[in-house]
Amino acid sequence: MSRTLLIRNATLLVTMDSGRREIAGGGVFIRDNVIEQVGKSGDLPNSADEILDLSGHVVLPGLVNTHHHMVQSLTRVLPAAQNGELFDWLTALYPVWARLQPDMIHASAQTAMAELILSGCTTSSDHLYIFPNGCRLDATIEAASQIGLRFHATRGSMSVGQSQGGLPPDSVVEAEDFILRDTRRLIETFHDPRPLAMTRVAVAPCSPFSVSQDLMRESVRLARAYKVGLHTHLAESETDIAYSIEKFGKTPAQYVEDLEFVGRDVWHAHCVKLDEAGIRLFARTGTGIAHCPCSNMRLASGIAPIRFMCDAGVNVGLGVDGSASNDSGHLLAEMRQAMLLQRVHSGPDAMTARQALEIATRGGAAVLGRDDIGHLAPGMAADIIAIDTRTIGFAGAGHDLVAALAFCTPANVAYSIINGRIIVREGQLASLDLGNIIERHNLMARRLVNG
Repeated sequence: MSRTLLIRNATLLVTMDSGRREIAGGGVFIRDNVIEQVGKSGDLPNSADEILDLSGHVVLPGLVNTHHHMVQSLTRVLPAAQNGELFDWLTALYPVWARLQPDMIHASAQTAMAELILSGCTTSSDHLYIFPNGCRLDATIEAASQIGLRFHATRGSMSVGQSQGGLPPDSVVEAEDFILRDTRRLIETFHDPRPLAMTRVAVAPCSPFSVSQDLMRESVRLARAYKVGLHTHLAESETDIAYSIEKFGKTPAQYVEDLEFVGRDVWHAHCVKLDEAGIRLFARTGTGIAHCPCSNMRLASGIAPIRFMCDAGVNVGLGVDGSASNDSGHLLAEMRQAMLLQRVHSGPDAMTARQALEIATRGGAAVLGRDDIGHLAPGMAADIIAIDTRTIGFAGAGHDLVAALAFCTPANVAYSIINGRIIVREGQLASLDLGNIIERHNLMARRLVNG
């Protein structure tokens, strides 16, 4: 038996569809997990199994997070890692993460996902690349299923420790045969290639400074054999660039091009220092970029030239990055920061509010290789958020409520619908007990950091 849900009377419905329609008094009619109709409320059916009257709300597509390290929420604002650039920051945190236990993976994922959902995210990727003490990626996939988040789990890896010239300590790297074997297991067990899939798996060697060239090549072969996505960090900082030049005699862009680690099935995190030739390469091959402005500022990595990348035709999405290099997982706040930072970098008209929203919705969908999320239209996944604009943060902003989403104080959502299911209702997480999640998470964080 199908179930219907009707959203009506939205103060403004922001579709992000092909015409970028913004409909006053708009609504959406949903059957099961699919959008059936979008338009003026008076043109939609007047009955459904459940009706949400969203007067006073802006309704828009769910936001897409293309890069995260959810486990890092256990090590937010750790004193030893509050200051320092990327390599110093990692060196301070690797020994702490080496103490991770399987239950910590699950607890941190639930916390990170709850934070994302409350901030407007309906689809997220996660890059877990450290697996000590029996930890497995399965725990994050289970957490996503329980909370109701559409999820792209990436099986990360590190195989080159300090004794082989890499950055991570030898205690946290894995054997390459095991990495590839476990990645196959995860794809065969969890990856769903069908439209509207709630779970997909991608192959994600951590970075050029923590995995071998052989593992990078084998990861490409594996991903292409299974027709899944490929992901890694690239060109994040000056030290990252220096490592690539010293070890490989190539820029990061040249390195991944030689490995065939580019294409429409590939997205790279950060790319702050991607050179002009690399940007042209990414545009030509359809390679995506996960832009993480807060993390890039936190670690003093620099400002990615997103305006230039978008103008060149590169697919760009947003990523909150790890909660120990951002210390926040609020995707609407990340969207605001992306807009403001491009203005610092390239001038006051470098990015408009609507362009920032485009990156956070359609851009993220394109980066993850999805054509069923990121905008509201018949046949699309029923991933929809609603933000109450009658709050203090929006006072006086009724002149342009779309721009207010980026310019004003980042808000939490009043409603979040994911795959046709109401996950946030009247500002409260409906799928799980948030208080229990936070209490458990804080207990695990203390246990991890105190050893």
